[in-house]
Amino acid sequence: MSMPEQIKPEGSTHASDSAHHILVVEDERSVRDPLARYLKSNGFRVTQAAHALEARHMLGRYKFDLVIIDIMMPGEDGLSLCRSIREKLDIPTILLTAKAEETDRIVGLEMGADDYVVKPFAPRELLARAKAIIRRANSMPSVQRLPTHKTLRFGSWKLMTGERHLVGDDGVVVPLSTGEFNLLTIFLERPRVVLSRDQLLDMTRGREASAFDRSIDNLISRVRKKIEPDSKTPIYIKTVWGGGYCFVAEVRQE
Repeated sequence: MSMPEQIKPEGSTHASDSAHHILVVEDERSVRDPLARYLKSNGFRVTQAAHALEARHMLGRYKFDLVIIDIMMPGEDGLSLCRSIREKLDIPTILLTAKAEETDRIVGLEMGADDYVVKPFAPRELLARAKAIIRRANSMPSVQRLPTHKTLRFGSWKLMTGERHLVGDDGVVVPLSTGEFNLLTIFLERPRVVLSRDQLLDMTRGREASAFDRSIDNLISRVRKKIEPDSKTPIYIKTVWGGGYCFVAEVRQE
């Protein structure tokens, strides 16, 4: 990453205690230090970690609004750390990668990353993405964070989050794609909360959302066919006209 001297701060030059806090996880000091200085010069609080183990220590000590993670690190890689954060914490993440292949980007997003930036990158681009993700995260409804490997019951169904299985009262397992499982989990974490299409797109696809603006409707249609007694008259996932969708059933945790 180059850090051009002519780039001037775009925000406050001093981060206050109320400023958004970013954790930068990057093993290359030549990238990590300039990036931290740039983010600080634009009003953020920044904590640095040189590897995943140090990042986990920091995540246990401080509250962060965003984590920026390099994928290629010695020891535990960035994808593993990103997945762990997604499972245990409600913190958005941006992945830094030197790989531009489509499959690498998709894997990162499936691990739960909210965005990715390919090295070498312009500091302004990363700054803009960080601001957008934090702004979007702050506008999201609060999550009823559920422990992993639990069974969540609704109606005549139970979702086994550890095994990623949807099981009916008859004991038959209904297969779910990654997208279907993620969407259903999002609804179960936010029962009786109206979620707009844009919010659902952001939570399921991150920055890829703009290219799939109707995919949420298709995904919800597929999930309804699997859980609703009659998908044309849904009793679980209700359409809120002009608003989006709402999961209206009671969710019980075992």
